[in-house]
Amino acid sequence: MKLKIPIVIILIIPVLFSCQIEKKISEYPANIGDIEFNPDSDNKDYNLCFGKHIFQYFNYTSEPENYKGEKIEIDKIFFMRYKNQNIPNETGLIRIRFVVNCKSETDRFRVIGVDENYNPKKFDNKITSQLLMIAKGLDGWIPKKIKDHEVDYYQYLIFKIENGNLIEIMP
Repeated sequence: MKLKIPIVIILIIPVLFSCQIEKKISEYPANIGDIEFNPDSDNKDYNLCFGKHIFQYFNYTSEPENYKGEKIEIDKIFFMRYKNQNIPNETGLIRIRFVVNCKSETDRFRVIGVDENYNPKKFDNKITSQLLMIAKGLDGWIPKKIKDHEVDYYQYLIFKIENGNLIEIMP
């Protein structure tokens, strides 16, 4: 009889620890790089077609073949609309990442900048606000299909900036 109590305790302890570990793991996002909804900047009426399941950019080709007119059209729009700023030392890369849902609608735009040495950099608002406004105005996104189903996906554009001037759009 005395032996049964310690065995029960030994069996219960791992169960208790596993519950605590599972709770801690669930605090992290499902995938690294997910863009969570931000009520301060995102459209509350924007709907994802598949809940939180958004395909990452590496789930398909890196070229934006999912835009009407492809990259040539994206380049044309940005180089036509962006007004160069000629601001010394505003040089580096700016990435705008966002979500395109299965209805070709966009939201959850996020901007990040780095200098020529890939150190984090906050660019002048005259540059980032312009790029963001143009990116939000792109309306030629084509739904991405995976296994014949239109899906929500992440898209990104990277802008090479030299002294406030738009030099190149990547990828």
